[in-house]
Amino acid sequence: MPELPEVETVRRLVERRLRGRRIASVITAPDPIVFEGTSPRRFAAALTGRRVVAVRRRGKHLWMELDRRPWPLLHLGMSGWLEAVRRGAPRPRFWKLELVAEDGGRVAFTDPRRLGRIRLRQDPPGERPVSRLGFDPLEGLPAPRVLRALLRRRSGPMKAVLLDQSLFAGVGNWIADEVLYQARLDPRRAASSLDAEEVARLRGRILSVVRRAVAVSADSDRFPRTWLFHHRWGRRKNARTARGEKIVHLTIGGRTTAFVPSRILPPTSD
Repeated sequence: MPELPEVETVRRLVERRLRGRRIASVITAPDPIVFEGTSPRRFAAALTGRRVVAVRRRGKHLWMELDRRPWPLLHLGMSGWLEAVRRGAPRPRFWKLELVAEDGGRVAFTDPRRLGRIRLRQDPPGERPVSRLGFDPLEGLPAPRVLRALLRRRSGPMKAVLLDQSLFAGVGNWIADEVLYQARLDPRRAASSLDAEEVARLRGRILSVVRRAVAVSADSDRFPRTWLFHHRWGRRKNARTARGEKIVHLTIGGRTTAFVPSRILPPTSD
């Protein structure tokens, strides 16, 4: 599932292809599931001839600011993606939407599982679902003291709290596992129990993991070899990290969780 680094990479691609350009044509597939709250025909009419002023993102949602509202709001879901299409090339498989710029540049939205969503909004950041999202780690997390106060209100396990999009927008399963591994925190531990030093450690790891993944355009082959990411998949019985640490898999908050018991530090005190 695309997480914040993947969606930011897609946002930058769309920005390069479309920002400052007029949308010459909009081609839509007749999919009433992916197009939510609007018809493909209405969506196409709203975008055709409009100039793309900016491409924005919060968490896993991205939208385009046009020179006239409404604006398109996209969510990639489990398998959605936005990709550049070469001139003259056929549309990719499972395409749902294609935008063609005045200079001939093409961008297509694909989604084989039809779990992504294409919407129209007058004010995407001020309307649902974007308005219900929490802090975006790439745009900036709250200060450690503020973050600690927020976590003190959460009695759930840290893994589940990190996946709560109303608090950490864009953090998904692998990011949560990576952050807890690097912060040396137990994913089963109640978020409300973290002290000031632990919250600062957690916050620092969220920022560093997200920024590093974005810096390499979400290319996992370029993630540091010491990251848990490279060894966490598949629930393998004898899985180990690059350091030789044993990886354990559990289900927390309904999601598969990979963690390293030997890596966890004992709770600190204020």
